[in-house]
Amino acid sequence: MLFLAVALAGCASSPRAPDAQSSVRPAADRAAGQALKMLGQPYKFGGAGPKSFDCSGLVQYSYAHAGIDVPRSTERQRRASHRIKRAELQRGDLVFFNQDGKRNSHVGIYLGDGRFVHAPSSHKAVRRDQLSDPYWKKHFSEARRFAA
Repeated sequence: MLFLAVALAGCASSPRAPDAQSSVRPAADRAAGQALKMLGQPYKFGGAGPKSFDCSGLVQYSYAHAGIDVPRSTERQRRASHRIKRAELQRGDLVFFNQDGKRNSHVGIYLGDGRFVHAPSSHKAVRRDQLSDPYWKKHFSEARRFAA
């Protein structure tokens, strides 16, 4: 009888309000999944999908399909997100790289297990890479996350 009273009391409690990250994390996961669907699509400067992409266009397109409106440019995406430690990366977070002597000039979407998806550069296509690859390891700048 005591067990029944405890069980019913648990059912009667009010639900907890979701934390700020709970609404973004499922969308971030969907954005990563959408970006993976674009593997093989060609790189095009200014491309925002679905037939071609540049790096920030892939991020914007993927997040839009996940129901989150993000800015178009790499720099504006960086400013719209908050910095996290590399060790805190979760699926859907953004990874930034310094390329061609420009700070934070390239962005990708983290997939988990040290992998990310991105639109790398002219004459290439959307692909997956490893953060541990010597090139990406050398050029890694920061990890960032969109807030709710």
